[in-house]
Amino acid sequence: MKILHVINDLDRGGAENALVKLVGELPGLRHRIVSLLPEGPLAQLARTAGAEVVCLDMQRGLPGPGQFVALVRAIRAFAPDVVQTWLYHADLLGLAAARMAGRPPVAWNLRCSDMDFSFYRLGTKLVVRLLALFSTAPEAIVSNSRAAVALHQRLGYAKREFTVIPNGFDLEHFRPDAGARTAVRQECAIPDGAPVVGMVARLDPMKDHATFFAAAEVVGKAFPLAHFVLCGTGVEPWDAGLARQIRGAGLEGRVHLLGPRDDVPRIMAALDCHVLSSAFGEGFPNALGEAMVTGVPCVSTDVGDAAMIVGDTGRIVPRRDAAALGRAVADILALPGAARAALGRRARERVERKFSLQAMGQNYLRLWESLAAGAGRST
Repeated sequence: MKILHVINDLDRGGAENALVKLVGELPGLRHRIVSLLPEGPLAQLARTAGAEVVCLDMQRGLPGPGQFVALVRAIRAFAPDVVQTWLYHADLLGLAAARMAGRPPVAWNLRCSDMDFSFYRLGTKLVVRLLALFSTAPEAIVSNSRAAVALHQRLGYAKREFTVIPNGFDLEHFRPDAGARTAVRQECAIPDGAPVVGMVARLDPMKDHATFFAAAEVVGKAFPLAHFVLCGTGVEPWDAGLARQIRGAGLEGRVHLLGPRDDVPRIMAALDCHVLSSAFGEGFPNALGEAMVTGVPCVSTDVGDAAMIVGDTGRIVPRRDAAALGRAVADILALPGAARAALGRRARERVERKFSLQAMGQNYLRLWESLAAGAGRST
């Protein structure tokens, strides 16, 4: 079976990482990924996982007619059994191009919930309105969270069947690693025995770093030796806005901004507590699952399906409530070492039971086989 994936780009992000993991989990299929934008840092990882990668080098915004024709030709040349699109712009363009390229069945993919569109371009709002209008057209709509389904139906998406497939996590790639824990702390010059709180998230209004640093101030006062490790696209030590927030929280010398990293499993292994401070937009946050499967307890705001993911293995607090977030992190750090380790083991066991990469792969495979069989019956 041939699956053609259309995605906005192959930059570092939750949807992009999920796609690369899915390709590697289903090597018996032939995967071709069409990236609308120029080649990103995950393109080579996708090739290593077994996918063919084509980049159309579109500019952000609406594509020109020639670029859209290139997408139509890419679909027609591959003759896929199913077109799986990822994220809003790819959903819209992938559906339109597939209809002009022989009508293979199309599955959209919803990855976010409770979006605050005031932070994003007008074009994104218009695309979502068009998607709602045409939401009866794709043969399937996949979501990684129930929260995302509810949001998009409120936005006007058709009251139709949605397929919910939670994200899956590689139990070998992410795992407790005492060696990595020691090495990362040494690289950051963190004193032995200091509690370490971290957040893996790109710099984006959705992630609400301001609330993280306000909560870190609370934690820093309760634990004067605590350090804070953050990584992700845009989370750089020279960012003036982040520097102001760190100074305002009185945390100079205790915050480590590592930027985008290819060794996130090592970073996760160095933490005593992982935080998700997001204010909106999350569906199924990958960072929570990655921390949990590494054996790290999590504190998260109540966004998307975070409460369902964390369960009783961490803490959930109201969004934009820095005081509550700080107190919850302090509660985790105040646990005796053995109790915190036991909480981390329960977190890993929860991911093993409910959110394995194998389960995600099999769910997508069943969906695609069903769509391909239906297309075969209709021809």
